[in-house]
Amino acid sequence: MAKIRITQVKSKIGSNKVQKATIEALGIKKMNHSVEKEATPQVLGMVSKVSHLVKVEEI
Repeated sequence: MAKIRITQVKSKIGSNKVQKATIEALGIKKMNHSVEKEATPQVLGMVSKVSHLVKVEEI
């Protein structure tokens, strides 16, 4: 399975509760914080819900 790096590039202020919870569930703590995850269907679905707040890179 491929790994991806997810980086928050836009503030979650003004986002709804579901999007804020999704960012926290991905393990992102603050702006410009990156996490590395396996590219499973569950993680890719979470990323698609907050795609306007994060940057995704394949490792």
